Amino acid sequence: MSTLFSYRHLYYFWVVAKEGGMVRAAERLGMAVQTVSTQVRELERSLGHSLLKPAGRGLALTEAGLAAMRQAEQIFQLGEQLPAALREATGSPAVRLTLGVSDALPKLAVRQLMQPVMQTPGLRLLCHEDTFDDLLGDLALHRLDVVLADRPAPANPNLKVYSHSLGSSPLVWYAPPAWQAAARQDFPRSLASVPVLLPTGHAAVRTALDQWFERLGIRPHIVGEFEDSALLKTFGGSGMGVFPAAELVHDEVTSRYGVERVGACEGVAEHFFAIAAHRKVLHPLVQMLLAGP
Repeated sequence: MSTLFSYRHLYYFWVVAKEGGMVRAAERLGMAVQTVSTQVRELERSLGHSLLKPAGRGLALTEAGLAAMRQAEQIFQLGEQLPAALREATGSPAVRLTLGVSDALPKLAVRQLMQPVMQTPGLRLLCHEDTFDDLLGDLALHRLDVVLADRPAPANPNLKVYSHSLGSSPLVWYAPPAWQAAARQDFPRSLASVPVLLPTGHAAVRTALDQWFERLGIRPHIVGEFEDSALLKTFGGSGMGVFPAAELVHDEVTSRYGVERVGACEGVAEHFFAIAAHRKVLHPLVQMLLAGP
């Protein structure tokens, strides 16, 4: 199949349009200005339209030039992706896992929960964060391979999914330097006087925390509530107040946010679940995840 124009000429035009003038385009291409100008004129002649027009000290696109530029962008962007596509095609085959992460799940825990599959050769992980209900819908439609959440899927005969416990972690309280001494004094009753940060009811563990406070007869001095666990820890680490976190991520919490443990939240734990759809053949990495370390 023959073409009415040269792709080499189109490339020169594309560079001129992106650089906004012949001089800058020639510098980028390492060519003489006259050579670049001649090539672009050849393209205009073959297409039967003027693509560029004078604009101040530079050049601007005509209507035909705008249309040509849109096509050239697609052509050369695809061309730039070619080396990576070839490397992927000739290299080790990728093992793709599409993961849904509930927005209520502590993000520091996700990496540890995923540890059984992270060393898989050629792993390509696609991670989506969303509300619990929306993730279950995507899982049922097979848009996701597995969902990580802080609660099991609800019993629903129309929802063909099943939940697998990945374990739990005790909840402990952490404080930034400004509140450590006060929080440790007469803990946990000190939580009635020091500023406290809590997850919202969006997180399954919030109900257990409220029951823990009620059981101990403590009315916490709540100064902040957060849907996002990472945001909660960020504000806590900045000095806003004392906050609970899963002991599973103790090392990451203390090193990243500069806080220290002040006491246990006896009887309260963060629970972790992997939820998968019923399929005849389960994704091998999902099988590995469910099997655990």
